[in-house]
Amino acid sequence: MTSTQVISDLASALASGAIEVVDLTAPLGPDTPLIKLPPQIGKNTPTIEIHPISKYDQDGPFWAWNWLKLGEHSGTHFDAPVHWISGKNHPNNTTDTIPVKNFVGPACVIDCSAETASNDDFLLTVDGVKAWEKKHGDIPSGSWVLMRTDWYKRNDSEAKFLNADDKGPHSPGPTAETIHYLIAKGILGWGTECIGTDAGCAGGMDPPFPAHNFLHKNNRYGLASLCQLDKLPPKGAILIVAPLKIVKGTGSPLRALALVPKH
Repeated sequence: MTSTQVISDLASALASGAIEVVDLTAPLGPDTPLIKLPPQIGKNTPTIEIHPISKYDQDGPFWAWNWLKLGEHSGTHFDAPVHWISGKNHPNNTTDTIPVKNFVGPACVIDCSAETASNDDFLLTVDGVKAWEKKHGDIPSGSWVLMRTDWYKRNDSEAKFLNADDKGPHSPGPTAETIHYLIAKGILGWGTECIGTDAGCAGGMDPPFPAHNFLHKNNRYGLASLCQLDKLPPKGAILIVAPLKIVKGTGSPLRALALVPKH
């Protein structure tokens, strides 16, 4: 089969509905949950604001448009290597310089929803990944690995989504060893349905925030606040996660999509 035929078949499958486009993106607006850092660590991203420029009125009689105020890491977003100190010296490490082919790739979805339903602090271990591989096959090089937790169902409440108390935030994520294991597999990046790519307790790990630290140290990418991973198969979906081409951008909100064969 020629490459032209592959593209033609894909277009036909999309048109017929044999391949479904699944939206993995949370709504982006003033009510979008945003990470809350303690003041001793650093400043927080600002609350999202949407301001009208005109709406079929004296400021623009035939058109409506807005201007926005938002952080690069707001809502469903992409983390570029330059986002973390460990990745600051890589070439092509910003949203405007990353090779665009890296924004598209096969998705491996590891379902941890049963574990996280009973344990907000659940950590995905290497043994957990290996158990998934035993059932579904090896994680191929060039894949995105996504941790399904159904955490996105808390998105209607910032308090439930951040899930913090006087001991800190409680949300699932990977161990440091898991990220090492996946990087050795040659993955493109790692994604979660939580506010960031690390677990809520990751600030106390060694090193702190290992998903951020090791992913970006190895010039890999992160995805956070994904939605509807329960609509993806363990293997077989194609992920499309193109950030805005922000000059020297450390990350970007994005419209994350998956192409999924319809059963």
